[in-house]
Amino acid sequence: MTLVKEAPRTSTTIIVRSESNTRISRSRDPYYNLMRRIFQEERTAARGQKFLILVEERQKNKDPVKTNEWKEIAEELGVGKASFYSMRNKLLGAGLISNKNGEYRLSGQFSKDLKDMAEWWWSAVLKNDPENL
Repeated sequence: MTLVKEAPRTSTTIIVRSESNTRISRSRDPYYNLMRRIFQEERTAARGQKFLILVEERQKNKDPVKTNEWKEIAEELGVGKASFYSMRNKLLGAGLISNKNGEYRLSGQFSKDLKDMAEWWWSAVLKNDPENL
């Protein structure tokens, strides 16, 4: 049996919308809207946002969130162990955070993967010049 905290975290489903009026950059709360594309429930999206902001703030202050702080963080978010690790695994799978040396940090993998997909579609499928993307 695989424990939740040891579950594979290699991918996450993200909702992609094609209408220009649903772009995250046009939202009043882009962070929350990004979370709503990853998490189905509003409360979980809000918790994901809160966790990401905590990781971001602590990283800026050179005091990264340690993986062994999960109990305190889960308590602060009002969730149990399984819910915390499920949320964390989605963020890891999406490439929004990384877990290295026992610390959570923001990750650019999410952006790199989306950029790669967009560039491939633009150039390989639509046969456009990548420079015009």
